Amino acid sequence: MLETTTSAIRPLDETAMAAARELHGRLTKPAGSLGLLEDLSVRLAGLAGACPPPIPEPAAVAIFAGDHGVHAQGVSPWPQEVTAQMIGNFLAGGAVVNAFARQAGASVTVVDVGVATPLPVGEASGPADPSAPRLVAASVRRGTRDLTVTAALTRDEALAAVQTGIRVADELIDAGAGILLTGDMGIGNTTPAAVLIAAFTGADPLDTTGRGTGIDDPTYARKVAVVRAALARHTPDPADPLGVLAAVGGLEHAALAGLILGAAARRTPVLLDGVIAVSAALAAAAFAPDAVAAMVAGHRSAEPGATVALRHLGLDPLIDLGLRLGEGTGALLALPVVTGAVRVLHDVATFDSAGVAEK
Repeated sequence: MLETTTSAIRPLDETAMAAARELHGRLTKPAGSLGLLEDLSVRLAGLAGACPPPIPEPAAVAIFAGDHGVHAQGVSPWPQEVTAQMIGNFLAGGAVVNAFARQAGASVTVVDVGVATPLPVGEASGPADPSAPRLVAASVRRGTRDLTVTAALTRDEALAAVQTGIRVADELIDAGAGILLTGDMGIGNTTPAAVLIAAFTGADPLDTTGRGTGIDDPTYARKVAVVRAALARHTPDPADPLGVLAAVGGLEHAALAGLILGAAARRTPVLLDGVIAVSAALAAAAFAPDAVAAMVAGHRSAEPGATVALRHLGLDPLIDLGLRLGEGTGALLALPVVTGAVRVLHDVATFDSAGVAEK
């Protein structure tokens, strides 16, 4: 499945992009006056192979959840059980991501790809209300191993998680989604994200490691040391993205990489959330460089590694609000910006049609 998916990922359609640029030049506005929105709409035209590209709706948020063996190293003050508890909150509609999804009219799908705490069977069977958040039971294993001691995952486990993400992308797109949004949940998951970003970019762990949920100075120092130790133990090779994910990644990171690849193969935009998403995006780009064409950076996370990763990917974030929550919240807030960029090409009159004189 992974090879089939990556082989389907193609570069942007230059003809459609040229048509979008030409159309922008005829719309009733000064040339270039919409700044990055014009660049985004041109890129989305190239992704769709059409000008104008489809309006990116409806939106579907996929929240991948997993736990981490490295939690035992004291990198987070939160107990691991919070991962499962937050899944219950997502399914009950009480989290920030749910509030923002309701505002945006987006669906929410929670995917248990590796939660350590068993989830209630009743929740796994799915809600009666088709518009309510739903849970997909797709656990590869109950949390990763401690990456400071051994590889977090086997290659087969990492591959299974990637393929789960691809399947979720296909299912959401087949159900009608016009844009996918990344979400994540996993206590301690900013630690493997920092290792992944350092591994794929070559950046120093001090530049890729942040304070996550707001850790104190001693915990932060320990977290940086853990990231350094993981890199020294595994010496991950960025030319082998599956190996990197297996050695130092999380199950939700691997699944998010799969979601991004699946969206790119289907020529569907994927709106990235925070540091977990962009660390996964680095892996997706290593699998298939042209996958970057489908990625839209929703926001600049307060986690420093996110900026390092976005720079490496060549992506400009749409908003910068100092967010560091995860869940898909930043991506949801950026969604109207993406929709607006495309709607300009659909709805704005040209100088000729509006009878407006050009300069």
